Amino acid sequence: MIENQIRLLAAIMFTDIVGYTLLMQENEKSAKELRDRHRRVLEKCVLLHKGSILQYYGDGTLTIFGSVIEAVKCAISIQKELQKEPKIPLRIGIHAGDIVYDDDGVYGDGVNIASRIQSLSVPGGILISDKVNDEIRNHEELDVILMGEFRLKNVKRPLEIYAIKSEGIVIPDSKELESKAGFSSRSIAVLPFLNMSTDIENEYFSDGITEEIINALTKVEGLKVTSRTSSFAFKGKNLDIRQIGNQLNVSTVLEGSVRKFGNKVRVTAQLINIADGYHFWSEVYDRNLEDIFQIQDEISRHIAERFKAKTNVDLPGKPLVKAYTKNIDAYNLYLKGLFYFGKWTPENIQKGISLFEEAIEKEPYFALPYSGLANCYVVLSATGVMTPAEAYSKAQEAALKAIALDENIAESHISLALVRMFNEWEWEGALSSFERAMEINFGSSVVHQAYSLYLMAKGDLEESIKEMELAYSLDPLSIILNNELGEVYLYAERHDDALKQFEKTLELDPNFWAARLNFAKVLLIKGETHKSIDILKEVRRSANDGIKCLPFLACAYTQIGKMEEVQKLIEEILNYKKENDVSYNLELATLYAGTDNAERMYLYLEEAYKEKIGGMIFLKVFPIFKKFRNDPRFLNLLTKIGLDK
Repeated sequence: MIENQIRLLAAIMFTDIVGYTLLMQENEKSAKELRDRHRRVLEKCVLLHKGSILQYYGDGTLTIFGSVIEAVKCAISIQKELQKEPKIPLRIGIHAGDIVYDDDGVYGDGVNIASRIQSLSVPGGILISDKVNDEIRNHEELDVILMGEFRLKNVKRPLEIYAIKSEGIVIPDSKELESKAGFSSRSIAVLPFLNMSTDIENEYFSDGITEEIINALTKVEGLKVTSRTSSFAFKGKNLDIRQIGNQLNVSTVLEGSVRKFGNKVRVTAQLINIADGYHFWSEVYDRNLEDIFQIQDEISRHIAERFKAKTNVDLPGKPLVKAYTKNIDAYNLYLKGLFYFGKWTPENIQKGISLFEEAIEKEPYFALPYSGLANCYVVLSATGVMTPAEAYSKAQEAALKAIALDENIAESHISLALVRMFNEWEWEGALSSFERAMEINFGSSVVHQAYSLYLMAKGDLEESIKEMELAYSLDPLSIILNNELGEVYLYAERHDDALKQFEKTLELDPNFWAARLNFAKVLLIKGETHKSIDILKEVRRSANDGIKCLPFLACAYTQIGKMEEVQKLIEEILNYKKENDVSYNLELATLYAGTDNAERMYLYLEEAYKEKIGGMIFLKVFPIFKKFRNDPRFLNLLTKIGLDK
């Protein structure tokens, strides 16, 4: 076949219709009409600009041009034409490079790069590589905007990506591109600072310093900062810094150490460039312990200034780290509480609560421990350790107190938003709290993760995905985030993406039963019933709360006609509910939805509504209730929850 290969240097253009697969599921005739219109417009424009369409693939195309200028002009013509009714949401990516094609298809690095750039683009937008920009930079009629430097999948070097700027052409938000690519040259991971003190118990202090620096850097507009969960995943591991940086998809890593002795503290810090492993900045800070907030601010500001010198980041005029208290004993207790909260087990969270309360006793006007308490109670409710009514009441009280003392703590507003959303179903208040949290700290993964849940509950799945993908890009090793990203893909009916995401989650933790349960749900929807049953049975045996999987197991048994097994599962849930005095009304409603028993489903949904079960807020998007979404009784229930809009 080698003799039939053709190799050439060309401008490569990929196009792709966004949402075509979902449209095919909803309206096949309309989807095909849009695809045909896309092809007609493409063929007309490509011919005018002397290009050649090499390949159609469903809703996309691969086209080459002898001229980069003609490729860009063609892309502009296509997008402007497709903005007319009926509009077609098309992404376009262009690269210039070497390609090879023969009877079996087209391939080469150039093709891969163009394809990756297209996938990074947005509907109505045109993204180009730095090579394409080099060719068009002297053509005044072709204007561009630099989006930043990105590392694309299976592409060795980071690429500068530009957006074509022209009337009618959509220019994407750079943050959206970063969340898609998962990499930016303006990115940093702060690794846990080593505890160099003689007392091993001072580990809480070095961890606290690390966390405060992470929080400070997230306030720097334009700087992407890896969240605590992912950074702390490397604690105690002797790995090459470049390996860590590549795994976290960042350009820079900060590492350091803390030595605490008496009333003195020494903090060392150094910045490392991931591309070559070069240490391009380091500093040693010797201070009194009372100056700890100043040290954290100095380190954060020095780092931000380093990035400002070479990239477009906005350095705030005010301090990045605020001196929240002069009471060092209270601050130490707060850091210890934070240390135990970060372990995310019920026992350690209870320790965290005790330490936060002790800090408050020493300094009642210290806002951070109240914020820590609110976070603890939200987690205890979410994990079922405390009843929602009790936990959310305590969380709300603590969050409101923290905000009263200092309304510039993003975490307090997030806790309040979650209480308003899950417990009070007070949607406007929740949105207001989320917006304030993002205003304070847009770079926090927790803000975007929680806001994504709000959008998911409201049924805005496209925006929910964007927020969760952004959160995921900031915290790629968080098991919870990996799983929740898969869930929002599932609710948006992006089933293949959901399966891949749950597989990634299970690579991080093979024993994470929630991801295995979700994996089984997707298989059930895709009709792979027997595979789903095998996984559900295994989850039932190994999960802490095996009852959660029984509704879906009942649905699977219904699909294969094993109704006697369904009845056994119903009796098991009812017996467990009676013996343990717990509510499984939402689980029973889910079971009856999956077995097509509408009357019993509504009976238990009403009971779950009366109890204000938190999971009720996702009724609008749960796949198992899809067939009931137009039923007046179901719509009435959504209205009562506040989800009718």
